[in-house]
Amino acid sequence: MKKKNLYNRLLVAVCVFIIWGTNSSTSQNLSKFIEVKGIVVDASNNDHLVFTDLVIKGTNISTVTNIDGEFLLKVPIEYSEGAVVITHLGYETKEIDITYFKGTTKIELIPAVTTLDAVNLLARPVNAKDLVLQTLQKKGRLYNNDNTLMTAFYRETIKKRRKNASLSEAVVKIHKQPYTNYRKDNIELIKARKNTNYDRLDTLALKLQGGPFSNLYTDLVKYPEYIFTEEDIDDYEFSFGESTNIDKKLVYVVNFKQSSFINYPLYYGKLYIDAATLALTNAVYSLNVENRHLASQMFVRKKPRKVDVYPTKANYRVNYRIQNGKWHYAYSNILLSFKVNWKGKLFNSIYTLNSEMAVTDWEITNTKFAKIENQMLRPSTILTDQASGFSDPEFWGEYNIIEPEKSIENAISKIKKQLKKT
Repeated sequence: MKKKNLYNRLLVAVCVFIIWGTNSSTSQNLSKFIEVKGIVVDASNNDHLVFTDLVIKGTNISTVTNIDGEFLLKVPIEYSEGAVVITHLGYETKEIDITYFKGTTKIELIPAVTTLDAVNLLARPVNAKDLVLQTLQKKGRLYNNDNTLMTAFYRETIKKRRKNASLSEAVVKIHKQPYTNYRKDNIELIKARKNTNYDRLDTLALKLQGGPFSNLYTDLVKYPEYIFTEEDIDDYEFSFGESTNIDKKLVYVVNFKQSSFINYPLYYGKLYIDAATLALTNAVYSLNVENRHLASQMFVRKKPRKVDVYPTKANYRVNYRIQNGKWHYAYSNILLSFKVNWKGKLFNSIYTLNSEMAVTDWEITNTKFAKIENQMLRPSTILTDQASGFSDPEFWGEYNIIEPEKSIENAISKIKKQLKKT
């Protein structure tokens, strides 16, 4: 077994650190921005569209829809006469004037029909693996190669079965290195808040180790070594799926999975590659967790002797966005599910851990990044140890965040009540 590769993947897999047992205010000028909110649905069947991109036209200010298809975008007042561009993989792009938004606006996207004509069929590469290799080699030309300071919103939740047990949120600054640079990105903590009342939520204390870094390392273009190393790319099988499109541009779909003779955990999923430039636009993939013992080694860092913990699901997603002809990391989501079996107990526990990070604004900087040591996070960071409570209603000020799903809103409301009681 390739132990070195297996443990290198610990970072992208999101390390889980299990501990068993038991306010700052802002003075933001709210007149500097307006809020537009709504819900994005499929025009043909009214299904909520998750992970839809919304960008203020001509800017880098953006957000994504939540699990309910909902969004809230804070628009600086100088762009109040502008427009919002809405894009979703496999749908026609829509542009809506900001003045059109009244209350919660329903936005319907039309599914885009993709047909491969004879020219496209002839132009498509014959070998799917070669296409993936070409894509990974083009990062120097297709992706942003300047020092970039990104503002991002990060959220992580832990559920015991269907009940929210922990919730943490943060605004961070990503000190993004050029894609041709082998230096790793840095993350600076700006604001953070959390629920810490584990006992009152009647659950074991689970903590995610890695925090925003785990989501950042899903950037396959910057960090291909966590998925496809030169050593093990031959352990995968690649094939073409049905093509789709983004903004009327043809997108190849490449399926990948580990070869049948491989017995240690690798990944399987889909890569979405722009046909014209061969840029990776999206990736949706999962870890093979059939081998419980080896999969457990990749996640669990600490546990009691009398308990078995193993993952039942490990799903990942990363989206890229193009601006001024260059692609950059825009959003990622990680969903993990674990089963906990105590020896001697009849019933087991199931925990779901979800983390997501969305870039909401960014700027090119020509100067070297200044390291603010007391605010810089480490890849071993546990965000819940860095955050405070949920007591400040105007905590985020003008920062864009991902709208919370309904169940999370209920959890926040419950947390606030508990904080008031204590």
